[in-house]
Amino acid sequence: MKIAISVSEKEKAKGTRSAYFAALVASGAPPAEIELVSAADMRRVRAENFDGILFAGGEDVDPALYDEKKKYASVHVDQTRDRFELELLDAALDRRLPILGICRGIQMINVKFGGTLYQDLKNDTAMELDHRQPDDRTQPVHAVLLSDPESRLAGAFQGSCRVNSLHHQAIKRLGRGLKVTARSEDGLAEAVEAADDYPFLMAVQWHPEEMADVPEQRKIFQQFLAKCREVAAGRNPT
Repeated sequence: MKIAISVSEKEKAKGTRSAYFAALVASGAPPAEIELVSAADMRRVRAENFDGILFAGGEDVDPALYDEKKKYASVHVDQTRDRFELELLDAALDRRLPILGICRGIQMINVKFGGTLYQDLKNDTAMELDHRQPDDRTQPVHAVLLSDPESRLAGAFQGSCRVNSLHHQAIKRLGRGLKVTARSEDGLAEAVEAADDYPFLMAVQWHPEEMADVPEQRKIFQQFLAKCREVAAGRNPT
């Protein structure tokens, strides 16, 4: 099995100290089967070399990709990373690989499916919750409510769970082919999945990698890994 975690250059430099890397290891993935990749690897990274891809957090998705101009100074983009990840996502979808998105990952996936984003929640909405916590990233600050009891996310928790919140953008218009599976108390889409029979496409707005010691958060990674193992087994039958 081989899993790619697509991250920023800064996150890649952390190597095995990356919280994403550590969360997969804590969930049962051998370290040798995980590779951190970034836009700098664009020429050599190919989806066909992996059994699953995790799209991690980081910079904002360029508003031009959903036909808007940048409206606020708080919007920080990396067009090279956008291009790299959208191409990687395209190839992963073509091969029906397991896909997990976290924070920026859910936003990038939504844009790929034709959706839009709130460029800055404080400026674009009247949300009561502060979705960008100033304190410990490992601490939960609000609840997310499961909205689809038949979803894959329902395999991680039932009803609701407490999550951290580290984002200033969020899904505005949902992309075609996606379904919302959880929402925050103020109504924001906090999790999405493929609306069709795609084998495994799950994305969440919070950061479960920072809370991987919590059983329901770890189950998200365990579900992803189980699907990656299925792909690997099909590629290399014994």
